[in-house]
Amino acid sequence: MEEDIVKRIGIIGVGEIGRAIVAGLCDGADRSPEVFLSPRGAGTVAELSERYESVRVCAGNQEVVDRSEVMIIAVRRPDRHEALSGLRVDADKVVVNVMAGVGNDDLRQILATDAPLVRAIPLPAVRERRSVTVTYPSHPVVDSLFEHLGGVLPVADEAAFNVFSALTGTLTTHYSYLATLTSWTIDHGIDFDDADRYVRGLFQGVGRSLSDETRSLHQLAADHETPNGNNERIRTTWFTPANAEALHKALDDLLADL
Repeated sequence: MEEDIVKRIGIIGVGEIGRAIVAGLCDGADRSPEVFLSPRGAGTVAELSERYESVRVCAGNQEVVDRSEVMIIAVRRPDRHEALSGLRVDADKVVVNVMAGVGNDDLRQILATDAPLVRAIPLPAVRERRSVTVTYPSHPVVDSLFEHLGGVLPVADEAAFNVFSALTGTLTTHYSYLATLTSWTIDHGIDFDDADRYVRGLFQGVGRSLSDETRSLHQLAADHETPNGNNERIRTTWFTPANAEALHKALDDLLADL
């Protein structure tokens, strides 16, 4: 770990994102921070504490707060009051709010603290230190933490933060799209394992091409098409302007809820 990375990190709510953050901090690291986990989800936290020497499971959420410099709150939105009400959070702590749809004003009211509160959108790829995390407001300690986990994108205000939060709502749609392609392939007599392997490989290649930031996304699409070719045909007959407009509307509706 770099010198400016915080040394003691607590996580309340160790689901998929909490697990990913722990892995990103600890896998292959010469010096991992001490990580303190809330006890809920006994199987998950026990597995993490056994895998990583620097990870500890605490007796309760207050102990997580007391032993940490930075506290990451990753509980589900409906569980926030039960998990957080009554916690004492001193002003010298830094609180990272990764709860979808929960603003910092809401969180400050629950915690009744003067500690800095930072919203963040870490994605599962932080486990491989390959995901850019959006933060608001910018905070040097938090931004340094997520820079280590793949990159950080501080934004100017909560409205911009919510736009990026809405974008994350498209992830499972992408997986379902790939699953539909696989199902179509199987319907045409291809073995499941062969169909699954090919679709995964096809889009892993697309993912690698995204690392070329010298070309816009529109340019990447154009570079993968030939006039009147197969890719152009599917794009123009399936992903029509009406289809694109429906996606815009779905995102607008989600943003309004956020």
